[in-house]
Amino acid sequence: MIKTEFLNSIKSELETLHEAGLYKDEYEIVTSQSANIDIFHRSTKKHVLNFCANNYLGLANNKNLVEIAKKSLDEYGLGTASVRFICGTFDLHKKFEKKLAEFLGFEDVITFSSCFAANGGVFAALLDAEDAIISADLNHASLIDGIRLSKAARYFYKFDDMADLEKKLQEAQKHRNRLVVTDGVFSMDGDIADLKKICDLAEKYDSMLLVDDSHATGFIGANGRGTFEACGVEGRVDIITSTLGKALGGAGGGFIASRKEIIEKLRNKSRPYLFSNNILPAVAAAGIEIIDMILASKNLIKKLADNTAYFRKKMVEAGFDVRDKNGVHPVVPVMLGDALLASKFAKIMIEEEGIYVIAFSFPVVPKGEARIRVQISAAHEKDHLDRAIAAFIKVGKKLKVI
Repeated sequence: MIKTEFLNSIKSELETLHEAGLYKDEYEIVTSQSANIDIFHRSTKKHVLNFCANNYLGLANNKNLVEIAKKSLDEYGLGTASVRFICGTFDLHKKFEKKLAEFLGFEDVITFSSCFAANGGVFAALLDAEDAIISADLNHASLIDGIRLSKAARYFYKFDDMADLEKKLQEAQKHRNRLVVTDGVFSMDGDIADLKKICDLAEKYDSMLLVDDSHATGFIGANGRGTFEACGVEGRVDIITSTLGKALGGAGGGFIASRKEIIEKLRNKSRPYLFSNNILPAVAAAGIEIIDMILASKNLIKKLADNTAYFRKKMVEAGFDVRDKNGVHPVVPVMLGDALLASKFAKIMIEEEGIYVIAFSFPVVPKGEARIRVQISAAHEKDHLDRAIAAFIKVGKKLKVI
């Protein structure tokens, strides 16, 4: 039985979060994910322009992909109703993994129910107490949680501080195997890791490198392969983890790409793979088509890059504190500092201006670094961007931000 005192302590904590502007509220989306959506919140339905989604290539409601997913439902049903090593795996899963491996330029791929699950299962499966993990301090929560599950020794270096990384690599030389771990793109700021320098140091100190490319797969790099392509280090990154829940359709699912031996060991040792169902057949079917789309045309990648450059330039010109003014990633953080201010700003944008943006505050970002993280999509047209910029300026002046 749950004690009254326990529930009261939770209620008190929730009240404190509300007062500090740190409470994470949720809106209901009552349409498909796109640039224009209808949201429902506290008995009110509203039509808004969406600048919150990781729908980078705008494919989440692509009609052709939806039809392919429907066809897969007729052929394969909803799923295997069990884990793959027990009941077998659909040929569709194997076809998708092979296709994805070829696209990324790796020997093999293993899929998971999410990238969070992939990151939760990679470290404990590959490393033990004789090994060491050297992790960037700003890595995604899923990487941090996955690292905690491993018995390997842990070292943390300051993001983008190569001297600190080298120091930690030197300290870790006593361990049998060493694995450097970094996000390819740090999602709160849109910063791209300096993979060339990281690769140089990893190779200098005989260490492996794992990159979480969730905010890059499908649209960063000339061919959309990710940060390792953009940074010119193809063939030098040992393990890639990433998601299917962002640019590659948005339905969910994750994967790990690496050498065949690594993937084979994960199929036999990774607990989230062994003990949970895999991606839906519909996700695999749509994923194959999405890769073919990216290979056939770079139009969506270019449109996303153009949209991002335009929005970032106009916001800087308007006087907003945009993190990394010369950045190229479609995550565009508008820095506000105070959590209550960020929460109020986002609420006005949604309720009065019809621009769907969300305030980010502690513990998602450090204290004092609250922001509105704008996410640009290839689904946005220029008039969408202009409407959002005008709304930002209007609200920014109202709240004396600019």
